[in-house]
Amino acid sequence: MKISVIIPTYNEEKTIDKLLDKIISLKNLNLEIIVVDDGSNDKTQELLEKYNKYNFIFLYKHSKNLGKGAAIKTAKNKINGDIIIIQDADLEYDPGDYKNLINPIISGKYKVVYGSRVLGKKRYYNKSFTSKFRVFANHLLTILSNLINSQKLTDAHTCYKVFHKTVFNKIQLKENGFSFCPEITTKISNENFEIYEVPISYKGREYKDGKKIKISDGLKAIISLVRYKIEKFI
Repeated sequence: MKISVIIPTYNEEKTIDKLLDKIISLKNLNLEIIVVDDGSNDKTQELLEKYNKYNFIFLYKHSKNLGKGAAIKTAKNKINGDIIIIQDADLEYDPGDYKNLINPIISGKYKVVYGSRVLGKKRYYNKSFTSKFRVFANHLLTILSNLINSQKLTDAHTCYKVFHKTVFNKIQLKENGFSFCPEITTKISNENFEIYEVPISYKGREYKDGKKIKISDGLKAIISLVRYKIEKFI
């Protein structure tokens, strides 16, 4: 099965080449990599140019920053794979987890898999205050998401969301920003697809290192959860 890896990226000159090298080095996977540079104004685009030599890496660019969801929508129109993986460009998530993420789909048991940063782990172990606050906020959002969507997820807002193409193609995406996450989780619930979680490794970074998500994104996530659940009944 072909694996389509979608990588939205914005000002990730410190990590984008390292991430791509890690993905390229993976063995025994039939990959296509779709990178959407979402209006970067650092050296991200310059670093990406050296990957034009690979026939399985496809590079696209937005003329201005539109948001993570917008980058995913651009990539969604380009995919040819049977399984789709969403991958952030910042190396918080390890591509070494791909095989564990895709195996439940390859086996035919599930069509949607989320990589959980907290499954089987202590949520607050050895973290700074700001990191603990983010984990706490994510936990609250996950609880709210579960209540609204009748799910039992441990990490609803993880980056690692993996879909069989029949599911991903069916979902019509609207959100341009980080609200892509609650939107697609809610729409999966609306379509009655079960989400299976697997534990993943995670190395969170701080705002000084380029972390972009803000408190306002959490508020937008709540609005999106409610909006797309109500939309089901309209």
